[in-house]
Amino acid sequence: MDRLSAMEAFVRVVDTGSFSAAARQLRIGQPAVSKAMALLEERLGTRLLLRSSRGLTTTEAGQNFYERARRAIEEADEADLAARGAGAGLVGPLRFSAAVTFARLHVVPHLPVFLSRHPGLTIEAVLDDRNVNPVEEGIDVTLRMGALADSTLVARKIGESRRLVVGTPAYFATAGEPKAPADLSAHRAVIYRRDGGGNHFTFRNGSAAVAVTLDDRLRITAAEGVREAVFAGLGITVATEWMFARELPTGIVREVLRDWTLPPTDLWALFPTGRQASAKARAFVDFVEDILTKNAAGG
Repeated sequence: MDRLSAMEAFVRVVDTGSFSAAARQLRIGQPAVSKAMALLEERLGTRLLLRSSRGLTTTEAGQNFYERARRAIEEADEADLAARGAGAGLVGPLRFSAAVTFARLHVVPHLPVFLSRHPGLTIEAVLDDRNVNPVEEGIDVTLRMGALADSTLVARKIGESRRLVVGTPAYFATAGEPKAPADLSAHRAVIYRRDGGGNHFTFRNGSAAVAVTLDDRLRITAAEGVREAVFAGLGITVATEWMFARELPTGIVREVLRDWTLPPTDLWALFPTGRQASAKARAFVDFVEDILTKNAAGG
């Protein structure tokens, strides 16, 4: 095997977890893959893979080599496409991460369109309300909301959502509808605890600002749980418009205190530093940004 082919074989071995599966994907014999790995380790002068009863794992050197080899293969594929004038035809794997509810409501339903545009592309969605480490997880692009504290990532803002106070009509019929921010302290609240989110909010109306502390007897770390708690009438919540985008137009939940505002929540696309964002990642981010823009415009 030449150098690039050996790198591709190594990446396939790591991705699939076995020599035999990598060989099937590459349509070559398993002995050829085993020999390529041995020659690769010999050339580099270090062990890349460890074999145990649990399967194959990478050494620290192997993981570092995997990240760079995977990127080199992607860039080689992109160079081929550019030379053929087929820049729109993206190929290979794309790994993105996002919060569960945001992806379920605003990304996953649109993936058929994106995949139909790029039939050579495969997607792995890593969905977690917690912030995953994109370098450790091999993520090409991360969709993350809120303030950014990670200086090791390249960030691009792609969207913004209002934060609202919402509850069900049934809850307001029983508990009463708040007319001013100060009224919220008398209401039961569902607190979204992602990234340490608390129960203190400052509402603004022109030059007026009112600080409010909500009842925090029910705190939930996942947006899906927040949604279900609100639907069950357990109280109000402060959430992005994205979280209840389907229910607000239908009246299943209702926004209150419309004259008062909270700081909006930003959505960022994050790319690992030290390497250029792949054409696949850039195209995916452009696609998500276009979805949010059309939804904001009512399209």
